[in-house]
Amino acid sequence: MAKKTSKSASKKASSRTVNVGLTQMACTDKAQENLARQLALVEAAAKKGADIICTQELFTSQYFCQVEDHRFFQVAEPIPGPSTEALSKLAKKYGVVIIGSLFERRAAGLYHNTAVILDADGSLAGMYRKMHIPDDPLYYEKFYFTPGDLGFRAFDTKKGRIGTLICWDQWFPEGARLTAMAGAEILFYPTAIGWHPSEKAEYGQDQHDSWELMQRSHAVANGCFVCAPNRIGHELILDTKKKPVNPDGIQFWGQSFVSAPNGKILARASVDREQVLVVPCDLDLVEFARTHWPFLRDRRIDAYGGITQRFLGHGQT
Repeated sequence: MAKKTSKSASKKASSRTVNVGLTQMACTDKAQENLARQLALVEAAAKKGADIICTQELFTSQYFCQVEDHRFFQVAEPIPGPSTEALSKLAKKYGVVIIGSLFERRAAGLYHNTAVILDADGSLAGMYRKMHIPDDPLYYEKFYFTPGDLGFRAFDTKKGRIGTLICWDQWFPEGARLTAMAGAEILFYPTAIGWHPSEKAEYGQDQHDSWELMQRSHAVANGCFVCAPNRIGHELILDTKKKPVNPDGIQFWGQSFVSAPNGKILARASVDREQVLVVPCDLDLVEFARTHWPFLRDRRIDAYGGITQRFLGHGQT
């Protein structure tokens, strides 16, 4: 009887295991080349058995936010649009869920940094629009992107209930918590993050460690898997005279990874190599984590009203 019980438990675990695929690649200034390369990587992930595949952030272009330049609005596309359609065909062909990160043209003068979620039959399961928009040196996203207005969401797909946020959202525990509270068992963060080459020697390792640690903490605090595909390559954005707008550019650090609900890194990609990760994620571990470390149970929602305030200083209530 003991052997039969063990075998039964094993079958149950395997039925809740999904294979997550992450892709990382370098981008050029040629959108069609980037799309073709991304489609090839997604297809490679599907052939390796991935059930859910997530791209890096804004895969159809270089990271143009290094400069404020109106010509880059031409990179944006509607949703549904050409890239959505191409990804949808692959989703339907291989029966996989695909998360694609795109520069969305919603209307004239209204643009978003958007992730599309395509279900395994090729249908559009939903969208997430990036909520937190940075404005840092060489990350001038506020010039291009209107903050998201769809909120933090989870999506039921044929491969599981998932949620996606985007890059800068990674640094905010509120987004991860609300997406997990919506029922997401896996959080995806399409990403474009790297080093300023002049700062790498002094700050590089610490910056990367902070980025990874922050997301591992989301996995632990919410008892879910966290997956972050990042781009690679050293990108220099050229002006109209084909000269770099910044002599240093950004060196993207790759190292896409998957974290288990206990914060353990299950797989990590290289710093500089185009790569596909396919990682099995046993969703029964989500239930295990949330019952053994019952952080969701013990939340003091009666005492968190201040979280909706900008600041709670001395003497403020």
